[in-house]
Amino acid sequence: MAIEKKFILAPSILGADPLSVGSAVDSLKGNWDWLHLDIMDGHFVRNFSFGPAMVEALRKKYEDAFLDVHLMINELDYFLPKFADAGASQISIHAEVSPQLLHGRLSWIHKRGIKAGVVIAPATTVESLRYVLPLADLVLVMSVTPGSGGQSLIESSFEKTRLLSRLRSEEGRRYLIQMDGGIKLENARIAAEAGCDALVMGSAVFSSFDPSDYLAKTRNELKNMTIAKGDL
Repeated sequence: MAIEKKFILAPSILGADPLSVGSAVDSLKGNWDWLHLDIMDGHFVRNFSFGPAMVEALRKKYEDAFLDVHLMINELDYFLPKFADAGASQISIHAEVSPQLLHGRLSWIHKRGIKAGVVIAPATTVESLRYVLPLADLVLVMSVTPGSGGQSLIESSFEKTRLLSRLRSEEGRRYLIQMDGGIKLENARIAAEAGCDALVMGSAVFSSFDPSDYLAKTRNELKNMTIAKGDL
């Protein structure tokens, strides 16, 4: 028996005007599921973005929002508590940052009562993180090189989401699969068909004439997609 699948749309505020982030979020008119925050420190990637203060400000303004925090930073042991205290709903960390500490860090996030995600960059294989999949609430597949918005999607990323979807089914896991990078209205359904549950959309949404309508059109594009009963 097949049921209609619900997808998560997570607009990334990295694509918003940095001088008016609150107004940009308001322009979405609530037509989103998660707010995605790309946190960059200038070291792990060659760019800077937001800090814990942005998460705290969004939590104060949007009390019930699901704040999806993606950390592209090196000093995780220092910053993890700061983002947890700021009000993150979910924190995703890169498998490439001290892989030997990945299991412990994901466990720490869970102990704080926060959902834990693991992220892989385009050059990183799914196999390298299989040992932590039992701990993951989310696996984020980067479909562009981490560090800046507005890039084109790397098509081979879909092979990873298909593999993660297959492993999830075969091993009885419950993690969600997210993709970030180059997602837009024209390829959202392709990403969904490749196994993605959550789609991060930045520049495509916030550079559109009507961001709220853009999300509505994307959601409509994903309608009537079904999965077998019992699957995620």
